[in-house]
Amino acid sequence: MKNESMKLFAGSSNPKLTRQVARVLGIKPGNVQLSRFKSGEIYVHYEESVRNRDVYLLQSFSPPVNEHFVELLVMADAARRASARTVNAIIPYYGYARQEKKDAPREPISAKMVADVLTTVGINRVVTLDLHAPAIQGFFNIPVDHLTALDIITEYLEAQRIDDPVIVSPDAGRAKTAEKLATMIDAPFAIMIKRRPAHNEAKVTHIIGEVEGRTPIIIEDMIDTGGTIVNVVEGLKEKGARDAYVCATHPVFSADAVKRLDHPAIRQLVITDTLPVPETLSPRFKVLSVAPLIAEGIKIVQFGGSISTLFRTGSGS
Repeated sequence: MKNESMKLFAGSSNPKLTRQVARVLGIKPGNVQLSRFKSGEIYVHYEESVRNRDVYLLQSFSPPVNEHFVELLVMADAARRASARTVNAIIPYYGYARQEKKDAPREPISAKMVADVLTTVGINRVVTLDLHAPAIQGFFNIPVDHLTALDIITEYLEAQRIDDPVIVSPDAGRAKTAEKLATMIDAPFAIMIKRRPAHNEAKVTHIIGEVEGRTPIIIEDMIDTGGTIVNVVEGLKEKGARDAYVCATHPVFSADAVKRLDHPAIRQLVITDTLPVPETLSPRFKVLSVAPLIAEGIKIVQFGGSISTLFRTGSGS
């Protein structure tokens, strides 16, 4: 793709993904200096002109989340002050998305705060994938292109020719996505009912649907510590299900998640590269790239078109 009017720059969260996106687009990532003062303050300097260019900044909110969030803000401010025509944030994983509503008095709605700050620094558009709560799009007063990796995951699952699959939603919040996946691969689906005694903790209480003798395909938007997934898998095994496939767009993998998820009842764990993943994963893990999807999204933003044409599921917007 030859277009001198746009520039793609990588934040420090996932430079490998940025290089892959640039390769698909047929361009080179822009040169930007990212460094820290001794005090920890972030310094950004673009090593090439961005005047009157459409600037795309790719930054996932991977750990350390706050560091990468502020770095994106400083990058956006530097581009705006350098007379960029537009500043577009490509955020494969949108952090703070689990704090999209108040579940108790005196809690923040941090997902809205993040949206407000991104807009305030002069970002013109956000492109993101599989938000924990799709309603977060409405927190912005600028365009948000909400992509989904569901088609990528579905194509991989179809190629595996899984015997007697049943799509499992680990909670009511994933039921719509599970129903879409079940329709696409012509399989029944089930829903897990669980309670959360604390953050990053969950206990399965009921399973709605028939799973005995079937191969569960668990669909999630993210996996953090892995504790919930392991509880779900073990709950399914207790009901007579076979070893499970676990699918998730965002491998947050906090604490000992990778070790915890290398579980004998998980046949395969399918994830994408919206966040950097360890180089040495066991064969149980399968990593699918979202670089072609993001590249096509950038093309549509830059040259016009409809994001919905990217999805056979009708999930995009």
